[in-house]
Amino acid sequence: MICKKEEINITFAALFKDNKMYAIVNIAGKQYKVEKDKFLYTPLIDEKEGAKVAFDDVLLVDNDGKVKVGAPTVKGAKVSAKVLEHVKGDKVIVFKKKRRKGYRVKNGHRQQFSKVLVEDIKG
Repeated sequence: MICKKEEINITFAALFKDNKMYAIVNIAGKQYKVEKDKFLYTPLIDEKEGAKVAFDDVLLVDNDGKVKVGAPTVKGAKVSAKVLEHVKGDKVIVFKKKRRKGYRVKNGHRQQFSKVLVEDIKG
């Protein structure tokens, strides 16, 4: 197979170019990559379903290849979102045992999450 000169000039970045804007946001001590019109499961937020929330702790913003990195946060950057519902995660079984002592304890736990829709990224 013979490659043409025009094909060789295509860079690797151009092949995988993504024109979407995204941000890295710190929510309750955890970092999330958020994009507009995408869903996100965060630790439980103390807002009612349908309420608007804003995340000001934005660590990084990428707008079509133009990256802004904060030290520690990007000034003026903000992510607007809407709380859709509050849900519970999968059940986690906690089982403790000490051999030869007859000690066995079984507990279950379901973490609570908020399903959030990212509406806008400014920065």
